[in-house]
Amino acid sequence: MPDSEADDLQQEGLRLFQEGLYDEAVRKFSDAMEFYAEADREAEVGEMMNNIGIIRRKQGRWNESLESLEEALRVFVRLEDNSREAQALGNVASVYASLKRREDAEKAWSSAASLFQELDDGQKQGDTLLALGVSRFKSGRRQEGLATYQAGLSLLESPTVIQRLYRLFLVLQTRLLG
Repeated sequence: MPDSEADDLQQEGLRLFQEGLYDEAVRKFSDAMEFYAEADREAEVGEMMNNIGIIRRKQGRWNESLESLEEALRVFVRLEDNSREAQALGNVASVYASLKRREDAEKAWSSAASLFQELDDGQKQGDTLLALGVSRFKSGRRQEGLATYQAGLSLLESPTVIQRLYRLFLVLQTRLLG
C-alpha cells in the first residue's frame, strides 16, 4: 500500500477518535501500523501504538493501554526520538496514575519533564510538571507538590484562566507566607 494510503488510515483513525468511536479508530490505527511496518516507517509504527494506548486508557483498559504505550516507548527510545519518547512517558505515567502506581507515574513524569527541558519545550515540560505536582500533592507531599505545580505553571506559554488564577494565588501565598 502506498504511504499516502497508510497516512489516510491514520487520519481516519484520528477523526474516529475525535468522534468517540474508539474501537473503530483502533482498527484504523492497527491497519495503518501494518502498512507503516511494511514500509519500515518505525516512527509511525510507534505513533500508532501510542494512539492505540491512549484510546485503551480512555476506555479503562489499563493493561492493553500500558502494553501498547510501553511498546511505543521502546520504539521511540530505539530511534532516539526524544520528543516522542517524552510524550510516551507522559502517557505511560497517566496509566500508572490511574492504576494507583504513583511512584511509577512520578518517575515517568519526571523523566518526561527532563526530556522536554532538554528539548527546550517549556509548554510540554510545564504540562508534565503540573501532572507531577498534582500526584505529589495527592500522595501527601503537599509542599513538594505545590512547588512542582508552581514550576509547571511558570513554564506554560498559554495558561488557561484557571491556571493563571492558580499562578496568582501561589505567588500571593509565597509573598504572604514566604
